[in-house]
Amino acid sequence: MTQLTWKTHELTVGDLAQRSGVPASALRFYEREGLIHSRRTSGNQRRYTRDTLRRVAFVRSSQRVGIPLARIREVLGLFPEDHVLTKEDWAQISACWRADLNERIEQLENLRDHLTDCIGCGCLSIDKCALANPYDRLGEQGTGARRLLKSSCC
Repeated sequence: MTQLTWKTHELTVGDLAQRSGVPASALRFYEREGLIHSRRTSGNQRRYTRDTLRRVAFVRSSQRVGIPLARIREVLGLFPEDHVLTKEDWAQISACWRADLNERIEQLENLRDHLTDCIGCGCLSIDKCALANPYDRLGEQGTGARRLLKSSCC
């Protein structure tokens, strides 16, 4: 009877997809990437514990704010597989990611503010272009010619 009760608390990949709103293909990808875990039945079917719903929600929320999967995997690796992520866990993790997000926001604002200069002039000036040569990184590589390869489009 204990085993029967335990099995009713497990979800198939279809159940997890339906409950989370995440396609089954994405769930299988998350599993390959080590973000979520399942056990296999004797018929080699995936079975997820119900707390996997919370992990999937965590992964999706993290992705929405621009956190790369590698960083998400690092953080999830800090917790045991059977750990149910709590609101406090999310608060602690998001506080750690705040600096990363602020840096990303700054880069996007800088790109937005310089996009018109770069594309608008039509020359894609290598010493000024925030897209092709941010902070004149090519200039730090030494003297000599530095140029962009011309695109085959337009």
